[in-house]
Amino acid sequence: MKNIFVAGHRGMVGSAIVRQLLQKSDVNVVTRGRDELDLLDQVAVRDFFSTQKIDQVYLAAAKVGGIIANNTYPAEFIYENLTIQNNIIHSAHLAGVQELLFLGSSCIYPKLADQPMTESALLTGTLEPTNEPYAIAKIAGIKMCESYNRQYGRNYRSVMPTNLYGENDNFHPENSHVIPALLRRFHEAKLKGDLQVVAWGSGTPMREFLHVDDMAAASIYVMNLDQATYEANTEPMLSHINVGTGVDCTIRELVETVARVVGFTGDIVFDATKPDGTPRKLMDVSRLKSLGWQASITLEQGLQTTYQWFLANQDNFRK
Repeated sequence: MKNIFVAGHRGMVGSAIVRQLLQKSDVNVVTRGRDELDLLDQVAVRDFFSTQKIDQVYLAAAKVGGIIANNTYPAEFIYENLTIQNNIIHSAHLAGVQELLFLGSSCIYPKLADQPMTESALLTGTLEPTNEPYAIAKIAGIKMCESYNRQYGRNYRSVMPTNLYGENDNFHPENSHVIPALLRRFHEAKLKGDLQVVAWGSGTPMREFLHVDDMAAASIYVMNLDQATYEANTEPMLSHINVGTGVDCTIRELVETVARVVGFTGDIVFDATKPDGTPRKLMDVSRLKSLGWQASITLEQGLQTTYQWFLANQDNFRK
């Protein structure tokens, strides 16, 4: 029986990983709420690992948010993310934990990286300014894993997801990512009978979206690959793996699809004075496919199930 610690189990990705791990008969899932374990507290994290016999760690805990949140709280984004991952990775190492999976983000790649973005694009250009502090923290996490592998022979792996959405997403009207923000905005517009909805930006940027259940499945798959297979498909100092669908769409197409799923029939107006962010973000997922995994949930399928979850849970959302 493996004892598996999922850090960030109440978040969107962490909760999806827990749901899938609980379907397995040979694992014991270990979780701690913030009131039980403050991941920003180095001593508390070290004590946790020293008293628990942990075999694997999924590091899904992070401070996350959309463009507004990243622009508004850059200090918190870099400090909290660096601190959480530093505490967990180092404490896991000190406790002799051999297997850890660090969850990063596609924002680690340069703003103008060649598309689709390969793992080798890391550190080859300037980052998108709106989320640079968060991206730098995630890059540091990748390099921490690589460094502990190189120096101590650990098996610490990193996966870089594209834009995620799904059950347990943050539907805050200002601090959420694009899909939950759009779902909520169109839903509320439909209820109020609004004749139009204003979407940020020109609608021309290209984006790729991955349902969180696919992300959880990919994470568990990569974590449990045997070392020989994993090393044959990665480079020692380039060990992170992209996770995505390999398919993107314009923001305009996304907005129109969300409107259709929600049932909003009014006009859609794009406010080109608002920032677009990166022109295109598409992941090259050939490395993951070569390892034997690919996504299975289409965007429209994922949006439909996410909207149904939103309807069933909207009274519980963070305000």
